Order: sequence, then C-alpha cells, then structure tokens
Amino acid sequence: MAAKAFASSADLTDKEQTLEVLADGVYALTAEGDPNVGAIEGEDFLVCFEALATPVAAREWLAKLREHTDKPIRYLVLSHYHAVRVLGASAFGAEVIVAHDNTRALVAERGRQDWESEYGRMPRLFKDPDSIPGLTWPTLTFSDRLTIPLGGDRGDLVLKYCGRGHTEGDIVAWLPERGILFAGDLVEAQAALYTGDAFHRDWAAGTLDTLAAFGAEALVGGRGAVARGRDGVDAAIAQTRHFLEVMIREVGTVQASGGTLKEAFQRTHAALYERYGKWPIFEHCLPFDVARLWDELNGVERPVIWTAERDREVWAQLQD
Repeated sequence: MAAKAFASSADLTDKEQTLEVLADGVYALTAEGDPNVGAIEGEDFLVCFEALATPVAAREWLAKLREHTDKPIRYLVLSHYHAVRVLGASAFGAEVIVAHDNTRALVAERGRQDWESEYGRMPRLFKDPDSIPGLTWPTLTFSDRLTIPLGGDRGDLVLKYCGRGHTEGDIVAWLPERGILFAGDLVEAQAALYTGDAFHRDWAAGTLDTLAAFGAEALVGGRGAVARGRDGVDAAIAQTRHFLEVMIREVGTVQASGGTLKEAFQRTHAALYERYGKWPIFEHCLPFDVARLWDELNGVERPVIWTAERDREVWAQLQD
C-alpha cells in the first residue's frame, strides 16, 4: 500500500469560491472547506475579517469584494495567529490590524515556525509565497472586548474573546443588530477541526457555551458553509462540540489504560471516521489533533510548538 501523502501536500485542486451577501454590507467568502474570510461595511469604511495565506491569495478575495464596495479598509481583524489566516495581511492596506493580546504574543513566540509548518502542510493555499513580506504584526490588541462603531444606522461590530479554544487567542466578530457572528476556527460547519494548538476541555465547555449565548441567526465558521438560522447555527456549534468530546473521551480512555499515542490516534480515528471522515482536512488534521490532546491530558498546559520537522515526525509515527 502506498504511503499516505503528508497532511494536505497532495491536495492540489483549486476549490470553488463563493461570495455570499449575508445582509446589506455583510459579506462572506467560502471555498469548499478552504479558509473562510469576510467583510463588514461601516458608513464610510470596511472591516475585513481574516487575511488568507499570501497577499496574492488575499488580492483575489479583495477583487471579488470590490465588485460590491469601494470603501477603504480601515480595520483588518485577525481571529488568531495561524499562517493561513494572517500572512496575506499586507494586501489589505488596513489602517489598523486587530487581534487579541495572546495572538500577538503567539506571533512573537512561534509565528515563524508556524509559517514554515503550515506551508509544508498546505502548499496550495500559499499562492506565490514569495509575495509574503514577513510575519503579520497586530497594531491594536485587546484582552476581552473591543467595539467598533460602524457609523450611521449600522450599529456596532463587537470583537470578543470567548476563552481558550482553537488557540489561546481566538476572537469572534459579532454584529448584534444583524444577528451575524464570524466565529473563526472556534466553529466549523461541515469541516473537520484542527486542534493542534488547542485547549480542548476549555473549548468544548465554557468557550462554546459563551459563543452559543450570542444567539446568532447566521454564523461564518473558519471553514465550511455558512450556518443559517438558529437551527443551523446550533448544529454547527454542536458538531464542533461533539468532535471535541469524542476526542477527549477516546484519547483519555487510551491514556487511562496505559496505551500509546498511536493507539489513541487509531481509536479516535475509528470513533470519528463514520461521521467526519469525508469532510475537508479530516485526515490532514487528526494526527496533529491527537498529539496535542495527548500532551494536554498528560499535563502539558501550552501546546508544543509545531515545526516542519516535528510535523513530519508525528505524521510518520501515527500512520500505519
């Protein structure tokens, strides 16, 4: 049997992008399981949410957005620090780049290693990698909540830290008057979770509870389709929670019985595959997910830094 291709290195087929207008001046770009991005119009400016992996990839998104609005970009909001979300930031020309305090610290601590890791895992997303000028640094950070008045009768955009989850610095963007939530990778709709830098128990409990309490009528997750209606939003949050709870149960069971990391991976894969195995990036993510959860349940509080070398070592260790 041929060896399984590393992560998403063999995924070279472009995905169809769909720009959706969720409400007047509220946009989301989805791409069949590739990272989602969005934008919100203020009275005379734009707020963009997420930056994609390279300036070239970001400019393709902005060209689609410019078919709907020519307002200047004042704010670029980064939900967290991962390279495929942030390294395209220079294309936006934003006056202000916003992130959580912890995200800025993570860029300083492990941004370079994460860049090299994600480029190796997902080369297709890095369109013209030479166009990246360097690490993306936020120019405005906050710890709990930041409100951006949109002007006129557009209300406010509320940026909120809901607790540790996908990383220790994830934020969401909430439009209370529209009932629309940009959740970043704290929620995935019909796409598998990446949890290699996660705090699984916090995420599955308090963080998702806080997120559900918004009562959103539409939710843009990190990947996958836009969740619409309360039932759709609740289902996306429930799917995310279920994925995490199954992982915690299966990895914890193997640890308690004195088993190995590879046994934990095999058991978790078997438990999740029927429901999630055909969803985007499931096979890519799960080895890294289980490795991080194994550490977490062993008392390793903060995620070990992923490097290109460590990626390959863990992948080789857990494949058949």
